[in-house]
Amino acid sequence: MNESSCQAVSVNAMNKSSIKQRAIELGFDLVGVTDAAPVGYEHAQPLGRWLDANYNGEMKYMAANIEKGVNPALLLEGAKSVICVGLNYTAKTPPIPKEASGKIALYACYPDYHTFIKQRLFKLADFIKSKDKNCRFKACVDSVPLLERALAQRAGLGFIGKNHMLINPALGPQIFLGELITTLELEPDQPSEGNCGDCDKCLNACPTGALRRDCFLDARQCISYLTIEHKGQISPELAEKIGDSVFGCDRCVFACPYYQKALPSANKDFQFQPKRAVMELKKIISLTKPQFESQFTGTCILRCGIEKLKQNARICLENHRGIEKNNFN
Repeated sequence: MNESSCQAVSVNAMNKSSIKQRAIELGFDLVGVTDAAPVGYEHAQPLGRWLDANYNGEMKYMAANIEKGVNPALLLEGAKSVICVGLNYTAKTPPIPKEASGKIALYACYPDYHTFIKQRLFKLADFIKSKDKNCRFKACVDSVPLLERALAQRAGLGFIGKNHMLINPALGPQIFLGELITTLELEPDQPSEGNCGDCDKCLNACPTGALRRDCFLDARQCISYLTIEHKGQISPELAEKIGDSVFGCDRCVFACPYYQKALPSANKDFQFQPKRAVMELKKIISLTKPQFESQFTGTCILRCGIEKLKQNARICLENHRGIEKNNFN
């Protein structure tokens, strides 16, 4: 290796270290670097099979721009690296009130993570540009069907579990992900190793069987999909299995041993709102549109829409009444 090559590697390593430090200062819990090469066949091939089986349900956008989804370099001309970040959102559930209530998935009890992460990715990009003004960037937070978990695993942030979530051994499966694709060439980190082994707790915890034994997720059966993405009426068989989940579902997360020992989120700028985690169903049903918008502005729940949320609340209330009737009998 000649002197100029040695110097390039040295500068590369120095840049990566300072970038990682800045990412942590901005509030991210995890940061890793991978190159901008396409994801491996072991991730791209199952995606094609998943789409062919229509497991994406009504989420037709998942099949759009699939070439970009598996190849981050197509999202930014001249891309060399992908800086992957993770934000811990682990929280413990609050006690259930006496009134008939519905549960909100824990991720939705924080401020909208799309805005929070993207703003900080922009700040990270500004930091890098202050060192190299010629760098260009593309910030991604669910903006395209990018296989972000595959990239995060390749960047050393964790492994993909049977619940299809990225699992970090210290932080568990509750991690928001974001990516900063850049023309800056950085030395890649080592990919994460690990797997769930013979643990099937998440599969056993899924009441609808959406987490299939063949390692696919059938979104059409998933409670998170049914309570957020699904349009129209929900079949009685699936509605009954929704239980008290009024927005999203955490069952496969709560069952994960890594969640049980995960450290709670400690970011003071991104705080869990426990009062939002469990809501009285009758109050949801009686919400007016202005009340809905006022109460949920700045959260992921707003995307669901008031009519969908009310539909979910009615299903949960009917399930609650069914449980009460069975207990009485």
